[in-house]
Amino acid sequence: MQLLDRPALNLTVREQANLLTLSRRSVYYQPTAPTTAEVTIKHAIDTIYTDQPSYGSRRIAVILERDHQLVVNRKAVQRHMREMGIAGISPGPNLSRRNPEHQVYPYLLRNLVAARPNHVWAIDITYIRLVAGWMYLVAVLDLYARYVVSWALDDTLEQPFVLDTVNRALAVATPQIWNSDQGSHFTSPQYTRLLATAGVQISMDGKGRALDNIFIERLWRSVKYEMV
Repeated sequence: MQLLDRPALNLTVREQANLLTLSRRSVYYQPTAPTTAEVTIKHAIDTIYTDQPSYGSRRIAVILERDHQLVVNRKAVQRHMREMGIAGISPGPNLSRRNPEHQVYPYLLRNLVAARPNHVWAIDITYIRLVAGWMYLVAVLDLYARYVVSWALDDTLEQPFVLDTVNRALAVATPQIWNSDQGSHFTSPQYTRLLATAGVQISMDGKGRALDNIFIERLWRSVKYEMV
């Protein structure tokens, strides 16, 4: 495989990968479709989690075996949930999976009620089932109007589709406060820089605040159970 269209350079694959700061393993990687078993397990996890987002891997593993006849150990459930971008919502130090190197902003919604359109917006990502796989849905919600300002679907959890959704939302209006969890997508410098440049106050759910994102969780329940 030639990464550079310059055969006259006569570079090895290792040299080309080093020049582009790529892992050589990624050069040879060929994506494969998920197995039927993996799709079945992840769809079942999504069903359980959408109904009870407070459940963690231990409880989900029990329900998978009891209600779905799927015997999956807890470590496998944790891996699947990590790949799906979900974690049990509950008070405690691990409210969300964030990058420890990213800055976390204070929570600004304590004792605050959204009083008008564009006062408070919230953003979140969820997992959408397909017949033979899945996609990820990100949405920005106006908490006063319950209006979806912008949204996007992607087949990976990479950052660009989140940033694109943020840009399209900011093209509609500029909220006073923008709230999210502390997931790595929302603590990334690219994301926070967009909001700071727009003059938005950045708010992030604090530790132990299990109901911070309840409005957008309710949106996911409606979208996934009543529409998708």
